[in-house]
Amino acid sequence: MQKKLHIKKGDQVFVISGNEKGKSGRVLEVDKTKLRAIVEGLNMMSVHTKPNAASPDGGIVKKEGSIHVSNLLHIDPKDGKPCRVGRKLDEKGIKVRFSKRSGEVIK
Repeated sequence: MQKKLHIKKGDQVFVISGNEKGKSGRVLEVDKTKLRAIVEGLNMMSVHTKPNAASPDGGIVKKEGSIHVSNLLHIDPKDGKPCRVGRKLDEKGIKVRFSKRSGEVIK
């Protein structure tokens, strides 16, 4: 069984440790099996590519590397600061994520 993550695709996150510490960005992709996320514009690495339709010459391309989800904190939708995420039932009985900092529901 896979672990339930506090990070989803499209979330705004803040990096709390590693080379990209203090930076923030939007999550492009989440790998639940490896517990890693790819964040837009962060952890850039050089990837050697063969010629293909997208890049006819091939060569070295800059690409985002993954970051472990334990190094990411969600950004509070109310004040834009890092916050922890909780889960609760809303008035319709649907489980939603909320910011533990402000109590606001995270979309």
